[in-house]
Amino acid sequence: MKPIPVPQTVVDEMLTKNDIKNVGKASIREIKKLINDIEQKTGVEFIRMEMGVPGLPAPEIGINAQIQALKDGVGNVYPPIDGIPEFKKEAVRFVKNFLDITVSPDCCIPTVGSMQAGLATTLTVNRMYKDKEGTLFLDPGFPVQKAQCKLLGQEYRTFDVFNYRGEKLRAKLEEMMSDGKVTSLLYSNPNNPAWFCFTDEELRIIGEVANKYNAIVIEDLAYFGMDFRKDYSKPGIAPFQPTVAKYTDNFILFISSSKAFSYAGERMACVVISDKVWNTKAPDLLRYYQTDNFGKAFLFGTVYALSAGTSHSAQYGFTAMLKAANDGTYNFVETVREYGERAHIMKQYFTDNGFYIVYDKDGDEAVADGFFFTVNYPGLTGDVLLKELLCYGISAITLDTTGSECQGIRACVSLVKRRQLPMLKERLELFHQQHSKN
Repeated sequence: MKPIPVPQTVVDEMLTKNDIKNVGKASIREIKKLINDIEQKTGVEFIRMEMGVPGLPAPEIGINAQIQALKDGVGNVYPPIDGIPEFKKEAVRFVKNFLDITVSPDCCIPTVGSMQAGLATTLTVNRMYKDKEGTLFLDPGFPVQKAQCKLLGQEYRTFDVFNYRGEKLRAKLEEMMSDGKVTSLLYSNPNNPAWFCFTDEELRIIGEVANKYNAIVIEDLAYFGMDFRKDYSKPGIAPFQPTVAKYTDNFILFISSSKAFSYAGERMACVVISDKVWNTKAPDLLRYYQTDNFGKAFLFGTVYALSAGTSHSAQYGFTAMLKAANDGTYNFVETVREYGERAHIMKQYFTDNGFYIVYDKDGDEAVADGFFFTVNYPGLTGDVLLKELLCYGISAITLDTTGSECQGIRACVSLVKRRQLPMLKERLELFHQQHSKN
């Protein structure tokens, strides 16, 4: 039998060096640094599944438009904080073409990625009513979004939806929200990290409960259109990307350029706010802003104070990609379908070698193959599994860090190269041979 690629002594040494007492609690960035150190010391190439970063080239459409904007002189001009007119026009078209919802141009605001979108939104939304507390997270989720609430000193609640799919979701939401203290709900769809997608029934339930308790639903669409089980790539033609906006007008959506458009380096996203929320008057906002109008407080109070706008040239780059998608000349979904193909192969390698998919169903349907997937090995906790996999040159993060109550790891496919797939298969076979005997 082949020896494992990385000795346990080296893993332990690097954990100590990086002051990581429990690898299962380590952040994504801590895991990244740990793997860098192990690779440098051993020369072993890792199958890197810890970082959820894009792994495909940025589209020439965006690059060329951004370069041209710089040549045209926007580099020395402050951008309008509400977005260049062309951006707002194409954002409105995009949400109509691919979500089948209608919003006003005023309600589409560029932000410095969905990270700033999240910070700006929770900061503003959770200050609307002084008698409410904050955000309810439908977990598992992106850990930084909770960190933002902590940074802002805001209260939040959370539960793992694993045991509350379908109609069970309504009772759980009622339980969590019946005291009227929840200002907002936040989730990603498709889900980061588990890649499940809420069904239309579940989105309707979320919308109805939000309406009942006057809570704003914050829907993070970072992986827009990337549920490859259906084709969401045709502008103005069903099926459309599922959204809670079909069932409530209490919504704020994040549309990122990072994953679906492979434009992460330019830190561009769009916040889409319903006309109702934009025009809501909340007198308690006057504690922090010069206005009680939500839209004005969000834009001229929060976004302006955080960054005074978004990269001028990047707005032109994102606008060009949105326009091409709207015009039907650029199929952004087809471009990123590679992630689903990789995931299909990788998941098969895991399940062939004794692993099982943790978050495995949307209703009666198997979860899609996409950017992320979740696995565990029988008899192991997530932290034990991750530490063991490090010895086989495979990295990931544990579900513990995502708000999940399940054991296992979250794997991201984006940085795993096609040439590495045979290496992954071989290492998983070795792992299974050595652990199936125990």
